[in-house]
Amino acid sequence: MTGWTALFYKEVLRFWKVGFQTVAAPVLTAVLYLLIFGHVLEDRVQVYSGVSYTAFLIPGLVMMSVLQNAFANSSSSLVQSKIMGNLVFLLLTPLSHWSWFFAYTLSAMVRGLVVGLGVLLVTSVFVWQSTVVSASLLPAYPLWALVFAACGAAMLGCLGLIAGLWADKFDQMAAFQNFVIMPMTFLSGVFYSIHSLPSFWQSVSHLNPFFYMIDGFRYGFFGQSDVSPWLSLGLVLTCLILVSGVALHLLRTGYKIRG
Repeated sequence: MTGWTALFYKEVLRFWKVGFQTVAAPVLTAVLYLLIFGHVLEDRVQVYSGVSYTAFLIPGLVMMSVLQNAFANSSSSLVQSKIMGNLVFLLLTPLSHWSWFFAYTLSAMVRGLVVGLGVLLVTSVFVWQSTVVSASLLPAYPLWALVFAACGAAMLGCLGLIAGLWADKFDQMAAFQNFVIMPMTFLSGVFYSIHSLPSFWQSVSHLNPFFYMIDGFRYGFFGQSDVSPWLSLGLVLTCLILVSGVALHLLRTGYKIRG
């Protein structure tokens, strides 16, 4: 495990040096979603009792940003290193597969959580004038919110590792993100409660692990959720263990990074 902190520091520095693109841009995107959906649907969509639609929307946008940016950090780093040919310098080091795993996953978590915190702060400023919304954004169970945010960021960081190892070019990476990550995040209850869906689509939503991450995170804010937070936590941890195992196996065998 010696030396993994240097790789971790390098990965954090990599996204922080272009923070305008990796942090500020996702925050702006989330604010635009809030302005558009919050304005159009505020009086048209019923969610939890005593919770306005704008307040309901903000934790979903925060968690969506955490997940998408955690995935983007680890996946883009590996693909970029492959294409530019500098991955060989990491292969020459005596770093174990555990070192790679911790460095890439933790740096992905840092980026995801930083972007999520930025989204929460900026969107809260936009709705500060509404005392109802502002009061709703004080987490009822902050530990629950933190646990789901950390587990979600870790899971997507591991998934980004898998995608980055599999992809050989940016086209493949974009396909994975556009056809897997984006649909699963947008169809996970970010913009709606699944109880507003027909029974068939409610059942489909329960097959999406991203739903449990966002629903559990939202429970930390409102103390209300579509399913039990304990069920959500159990399923998220199970998925995290499975995805971590696959990522570690691919790193240990040198999948697509060693001849």
